[in-house]
Amino acid sequence: MIERCIDLKLIVGLGNPGSEYTETRHNAGFWFVEELASACGVSFRHEKKFLGEVAKINIGGRDIWLLKPQTFMNRSGQAIKSLLSFYRLQPENVLVAHDELDLEAGDIKLKTGGGHGGHNGLRDTIAHLGIKEFHRLRIGIGHPGSKDQVVDYVLHRPSLNERIAIDLAIREARAVMPLLAEGAMEKAMHQLHSKSK
Repeated sequence: MIERCIDLKLIVGLGNPGSEYTETRHNAGFWFVEELASACGVSFRHEKKFLGEVAKINIGGRDIWLLKPQTFMNRSGQAIKSLLSFYRLQPENVLVAHDELDLEAGDIKLKTGGGHGGHNGLRDTIAHLGIKEFHRLRIGIGHPGSKDQVVDYVLHRPSLNERIAIDLAIREARAVMPLLAEGAMEKAMHQLHSKSK
């Protein structure tokens, strides 16, 4: 049984770089870490050695890295592994925020471990870390209804109502970050999931 605690040192938002992808559903992970950076008054900077953009925030007296891989979604694991290796961090120190087709827009869940569910960013992260037992923040974007429509769906903008719902969910997730910084995964999950659909 997985111990529901966390030693949080890095929050990764999954997405694709480039202005053409900024507002697409697949970039919901980016939206989350951008929300955290904005709330803490910090900006991202490009770090070539980490293959991404990074920022450092402080939550409850704890310094936590934020990372937006700039490798495109299907190579996200490279960037994550680079930062972990440089700072000698472990997979259990990581929270990966990503878009989730199996949750409705406005629904948001924390979990530890699991497969990739066809998500290319998670697939590459698992491949590079060599382990599935990292923490995830699943940001619901809804499902188009047909497997054949998924690629087109995730690479398009959500409707206005969907985006409002996603943004509200992201703010709810931001509110439980102090609990995660304390290591209280179970409490954070309970608080977040009780507000979620």
